Amino acid sequence: MNEKLREPLIDRLFEAILLLENIEECYRFFEDICTISELKALGQRLEVARLLRQGKTYNDISELTGASTATISRVNRCLNYGADGYNMILDRLEKKSKT
Repeated sequence: MNEKLREPLIDRLFEAILLLENIEECYRFFEDICTISELKALGQRLEVARLLRQGKTYNDISELTGASTATISRVNRCLNYGADGYNMILDRLEKKSKT
């Protein structure tokens, strides 16, 4: 984890997110805290990460998600050299979908 990122305001944000109990609460909270564009960008990045793990090409991913090659490249860099957050959550989502 990047220690430069850690600060009390971000800790409080993450604590708030952990208190959300279901998807409806997530929609309500994130609609208030993010713009629609920001929220769509977050969803897009997660989908880009999922498709990269499936071995899709940048062109395929761009066509499927509308993401720029710069966004795809950044997500790919995080998948390979980041804090392992994408892999952690994608593993959990895959496990959940199998149950």
